[in-house]
Amino acid sequence: MATKQLTDSQKHELMSRLPKVDVVAADAALAGARRRLGIGALTNLVREAVRLEREAVLATGQAPSSERVLSAVLAAVEAALGRRARRVINGTGVVLHTNLGRAPLSSAAVAALTEGAGGYTSIELDLSTGRRGARGAFAEQALCHLTGAEDALVVNNNAAAVLLALTALAKGRGVVVSRGELVEIGGGFRVPDVLARSGARMIDVGTTNRTRVADYRQALDSDSDVAVILRVHQGNFRQVGFVERPELGELGALARERGVILVKDLGGGALVDLTPTGLVGEPVARSCVEAGAQLVCFSCDKVLGGPQGGAVVGDAELVNRLRRDPLARALRLGRLPLVALEATLASYLEGDLDAIPAMAALHRPLSQVRERVTSWGEQLGAKGIRSRIVELDAAVGGGTLAETPLPSVALVVETAEPNALARRLRQGAPPVLARIRDDQLLLDGRTVLPEEDELLLAAVVAAIES
Repeated sequence: MATKQLTDSQKHELMSRLPKVDVVAADAALAGARRRLGIGALTNLVREAVRLEREAVLATGQAPSSERVLSAVLAAVEAALGRRARRVINGTGVVLHTNLGRAPLSSAAVAALTEGAGGYTSIELDLSTGRRGARGAFAEQALCHLTGAEDALVVNNNAAAVLLALTALAKGRGVVVSRGELVEIGGGFRVPDVLARSGARMIDVGTTNRTRVADYRQALDSDSDVAVILRVHQGNFRQVGFVERPELGELGALARERGVILVKDLGGGALVDLTPTGLVGEPVARSCVEAGAQLVCFSCDKVLGGPQGGAVVGDAELVNRLRRDPLARALRLGRLPLVALEATLASYLEGDLDAIPAMAALHRPLSQVRERVTSWGEQLGAKGIRSRIVELDAAVGGGTLAETPLPSVALVVETAEPNALARRLRQGAPPVLARIRDDQLLLDGRTVLPEEDELLLAAVVAAIES
């Protein structure tokens, strides 16, 4: 709308008619917002809406509108509340979806969280002696058993594990890393930046696509103050064709020969071989330890299937150096993630991998996924909603097994406006995250949790009827 030139008296008259902030904040329509946001936060939203109305009035000469201000505040309240993390149904086909919190927790982990959050916990108390105990002792002992390592330390994520290892072991000294592993993963985590922050001096070797043991050896020959050889999991970055890099065991032998430390950034944190699921190529923590990596760092919320956290396993003397470093306290795992991690690792110790939702999703036979999705289609059909079954590839996600297909089955919900339906599903209660492919809306049966069928179908019906 074109700007209208106003006289000072006209401006004064229009400004006097602007709704008062306290009056709008007290409006009955905002009673729920006052309760959920608090009067302070709500007043700030009202103040901003009035400011925008003032600018619009001065620009256009239009009369102020209390209704416009109230409508703007209601929209702002909805947006503010929408930023809170909510339980969603994952129909995307990405098992470890970073934007959805990666691995969903097992029922045992949820129970441990409920019990641990509702009262005090013996997180640093030895109940047998009544004296202070080691924080994370059960989780760290379990990780030792599961990986074959001498010792373990848990921190708040894998980036923290790598940073702590480099800071404690290589600050002011050289770290040799392949140029092909100087990657950036989600959230701007760059290997060179982590090395710089640790205070270590990066020595990159080889070329982007080909690095040989001889390149590492030459770097060690040329620099007498190298502390660490760093081997990095490349995450979602994959090289194909004319590529080469040494086996981890070759680097382990070189590290022992030269008296330096081999640190393996494993990334995903697989504790078991995923080959039986058809997912080939993801290294396992135990195999990295056996190959000669003195320290192995990995995430706890990816293929391990636990809460957000990171772990360092390996040589006892080196892990203890990390434990004594002042940075370790700043990076330690919180009370609630720790009890959830303990429950998750207990399932591994018991051999009950299907109790861990991420592992169950990866192991679930395709026939079971198809049977379940077929049932969805039949139930929706009974309500007059047309759909059909398609086979497609899901994904592990979380930087694990990049581009490795995970066979799955999805339900295509017939609609003339798939994006509009996806938006209504996303904004529903509960929110449902669907997948759009070839202008079709799909709900992937591999990533919807077993107990969510009724909620999913009700959400689809509500979204179509809205």
